[in-house]
Amino acid sequence: MARSTISILDGSTFIVSDRRGDLDASPDEPHGFFYRDTRFLSRWKLTLNDTAPEILSTDESNYFETQFFLVPGTGTGTVYKDPYVSVIRKRALGGGFHEDVTLINHDHRPVDLVVRLEAGSDFADLFEVKDALEKKGERYHRIEDTTLVLGYRRDDFVRETRIRGSQKAEPEEAGLTFRVHLEPDEEWNTCVFVQPVDGVEEVEIKHRHGDASIPKPNIGGSLAEWLKEAPDLVSDSDALVHTYERSLVDLAALRFYSVLYPELSLPAAGLPWFMTVFGRDSLITSFQALPITQELARTTLRVLAARQGTKLDEFRDEEPGKILHEVRFGELTHFGERPHSPYFGTADATPLFLVLLDEYERWSGDAEFIRELEPAARAALNWIDKHGDRDGDGYVEYERRNTDTGLENQCWKDSWDSILFADGSMSKLPRACCEIQGYVYDAKARCARLARELWRDEKLADRLEQEAEALKRRFNEDFWIARRESFALALDGDKRQVDSLTSNIGQLLWSGIVDEDKAEAVVCHLMSNALFSGWGVRTMAVGEGGYNPIRYHNGTVWPHDNSLIALGLTRYGYREEAARIAKAMLEAATYFDYRLPEVFAGYPRELTRFPVEYPTASSPQAWATGTPFAFLRTMLGLDPDGEVLRADPVLPDGTSRLELREIPGRWGRTSATAILEEAMQ
Repeated sequence: MARSTISILDGSTFIVSDRRGDLDASPDEPHGFFYRDTRFLSRWKLTLNDTAPEILSTDESNYFETQFFLVPGTGTGTVYKDPYVSVIRKRALGGGFHEDVTLINHDHRPVDLVVRLEAGSDFADLFEVKDALEKKGERYHRIEDTTLVLGYRRDDFVRETRIRGSQKAEPEEAGLTFRVHLEPDEEWNTCVFVQPVDGVEEVEIKHRHGDASIPKPNIGGSLAEWLKEAPDLVSDSDALVHTYERSLVDLAALRFYSVLYPELSLPAAGLPWFMTVFGRDSLITSFQALPITQELARTTLRVLAARQGTKLDEFRDEEPGKILHEVRFGELTHFGERPHSPYFGTADATPLFLVLLDEYERWSGDAEFIRELEPAARAALNWIDKHGDRDGDGYVEYERRNTDTGLENQCWKDSWDSILFADGSMSKLPRACCEIQGYVYDAKARCARLARELWRDEKLADRLEQEAEALKRRFNEDFWIARRESFALALDGDKRQVDSLTSNIGQLLWSGIVDEDKAEAVVCHLMSNALFSGWGVRTMAVGEGGYNPIRYHNGTVWPHDNSLIALGLTRYGYREEAARIAKAMLEAATYFDYRLPEVFAGYPRELTRFPVEYPTASSPQAWATGTPFAFLRTMLGLDPDGEVLRADPVLPDGTSRLELREIPGRWGRTSATAILEEAMQ
């Protein structure tokens, strides 16, 4: 599918440009070079003799670099004219970015060109880009010998962008100008370095001329080492193999270093708006990736435990024991105009933290680490009972305390209109979303095991088991809607059942909170035409009052949601249904260059015949990147059992061979294989 923009990234640093390589930010074009939540370049345009070049082709084979193959524009509106000069822009990102501009004269006559790189920066905070807010500080510029410095100052908040070229240039406020004379067949090149200055710290540019094609991801080693450590996948499903390989590279690209633990990296949530730590997203991505690596989960747990809530802070929605939602570093956070330093406005990250803690131990056997995080786990359990359950009814509800800039919905469907009744009307706060109760049930059941086996606290283990069972019993009574044979999306502030039919019921299977006698009805809904689009399970069913196939959480298809639903189907023994979802999602990936996006439209497959893009979907996005790893787990039936990794494969239609070799874990390395008879003949 053709896109109007090209993005490259390196951890939380990224560039979004047009297909010519230019940056020209506007309200409807969020172009830019972003570092630590600030846009250090909002304008970056190449012209030759005052005319923009025309596009021949682009190379997007690497996540951190791209090439643009161009020719001089005619500037006259001519349909076609044989070009006489090749123009190649090669850009590599890492810290700052390095851009090579190469000109080759193919004419038999000399040519003179005025090459100009227009440069400008609004130094917009990422929230200002999203919300089109005005700046409060002052911009400035200066020339230091051959270097152009663009700057912004607001009290003690200072940011600068330094731009210089390797060839003689004429720097001025609006960019660099090169005057180039080329003889026949002659080639000219300049290296341009763009370096952000964060306060007084100049950010080192990773790439130099000649090494731009060497990836340097934030994973503590080279990309080649990362890929070598990952399990090998062998399959006759081309879609699965290519999507797996793309996900491995994207997961490496999305990782960045934590401020608290600069030696540890964890995944940013997604490009372009969420290139920072998100509690929920990092936890789910780490869970999905356990069959590939356990190191990611360990890092995520450590970093989130270190930033766990310690006090009551209404502005940041912080409470003791709560796991954070999001951390930002830009101007608005610096001056306390946004609460994201960090912000705790999520009700699900805390139980998910406990779910991952247990699952990490099951895969890794890292008992020492689990004992180290015991205080954080106990604090999280205490938050669930004391602060998460706001009214003492046994359910975790949410309602923002920061009514100006806090999130209204603090579940994974966090858009303002995602929790609707079947008639499309809005539910009342505070809300107790169904899947959060499932997370809490799972967290308490898992922590009971940890308390008994690792923390040596039988009393706590017994109490948690009793609480988990009591929660499950009450949930299956209070959330069950008999007339719909389904669970309510939520209980609202008046304890009314929010009765719309949504994908959230599939995540209930993942947590195990659904009574066995209700599971079949849930599965029938998930696989019905109302919820299953043919590419995946929709967030909301066709026919509901709020349904819209291109509304963010009310009818779209989310890959990560489908991966958790598939895990839930597997948990309850519905293996063929899980395989059907995996197959549909992997077929969808082929239309996105094997990179599953954050979300895509929920149109019926028979209507469109291909998955339709969602206009503002993040790509790559962490938990979409982790989705293929979770599908491998469901298809192979992988489940840790003490020092052994059990496998019970059920393959999708059309796949007859699937091998995942050298799966890491407490067992060392092992392999899982599924080969149907027809593949052996």
